[in-house]
Amino acid sequence: MTEDDPGRAVDGWSRAHHAELVEVRRHLHAHPELGFAEHETTAYLEQRLTAAGLRPRRLKVGTGLVCDVGGDVDGPVVVLRADIDALPLTDLKDVPYASTRDGLCHACGHDVHTTVLLGVALALASLDSLPGTVRCVFQPAEEQVPGGGLEVVDEGVLAGATRAFALHCDPSLQAGKVGLRTGSITAACDRVEVTLTGPGGHTARPQLTVDLVHALGLVVTEVPGLLSRLVDPRSSLSLVWGAVSAGVAANTIPETGQLRGTLRVLDRSVWNEAEDLVRRLVTEVAETAGASVSIEYVRGVPPVVNDPRSVALLRSAALETVGSEGVALSPQSMGGEDFGWFAEVLPIALARLGTHGSGDPLDLHRGTFDVDERAIGVGVRLMARTALHALAADAAVPAGNVPR
Repeated sequence: MTEDDPGRAVDGWSRAHHAELVEVRRHLHAHPELGFAEHETTAYLEQRLTAAGLRPRRLKVGTGLVCDVGGDVDGPVVVLRADIDALPLTDLKDVPYASTRDGLCHACGHDVHTTVLLGVALALASLDSLPGTVRCVFQPAEEQVPGGGLEVVDEGVLAGATRAFALHCDPSLQAGKVGLRTGSITAACDRVEVTLTGPGGHTARPQLTVDLVHALGLVVTEVPGLLSRLVDPRSSLSLVWGAVSAGVAANTIPETGQLRGTLRVLDRSVWNEAEDLVRRLVTEVAETAGASVSIEYVRGVPPVVNDPRSVALLRSAALETVGSEGVALSPQSMGGEDFGWFAEVLPIALARLGTHGSGDPLDLHRGTFDVDERAIGVGVRLMARTALHALAADAAVPAGNVPR
């Protein structure tokens, strides 16, 4: 394809291939796979990219792909990332492209993210040349902890790149709109499991034993409040218990009890301190009631902290794609997103892609989730233009010296 303005060329490609991209998205939606088991998805994407003359390679974990588009060895390398895994949920929609896999569903929009990145790769490959390389990363296992993003980082896929971009479906935004935010946009998410033990006994004589249910109650109610008083409230640290279990009989004090929950926080420095704080407070509170304590703390994913310069590049692309009326301020989310691992290596920015059509918004992580497929073309144009802006901005700037 030849056209003076590569952005316009991408727009034209997106319009001409809209039906094809919808077909891709529906194929992916009908064939969901869980994290690190996305073998058919990986093979499907590999075939589509190879047919366009590109040379994708599989990640060492066996699923997921890396595909470079362009190839000016003297130019910068910009990374675009999409997640390809699905969720263990039943698809509840009555549509022709509903999941064909029992108990599996693309209920978080990863099928859209993947289709968008495939479209970007194909659109950019149709241009005569690029002033650098766009590295498209089709990442597995975003829904797992600590996430496939860490595998991408550990494999060195981001080495030599200047910055990375991603998008995520947002059913609270109308299709045709893009949400942007500088700074923290999603939270770190860790898993906490607490086991308390005592000798057990009769509820008629709690003074002779450790009232374990009372001890659990103290941990449940006191630790989140105490924790919030030890960190800056602007960090938005939140510890919420999701499961409590102890005992089987009304007149018996149990010997063991368990709590499970998640800790979420927007500030990366506070995230680094969170495990030590939780361990100390849980132990102190439980021991006041005489209970012994065992804590399993699993660090999940870091917060996604959007780099200001990278958001500015996204904004320029968004203004060209949807106009000023289509750009919204995205609220912070306490949900987790393993794209945050990429920030260990280079500046990153995550955008929100509006997917709401008509009727009530269909929320993420539900079997009813679906999208207005006009969002696919918006995503392709947004991410392709973002890559083009980033390549131009980062030209001749060595990796590691990119301004933030």
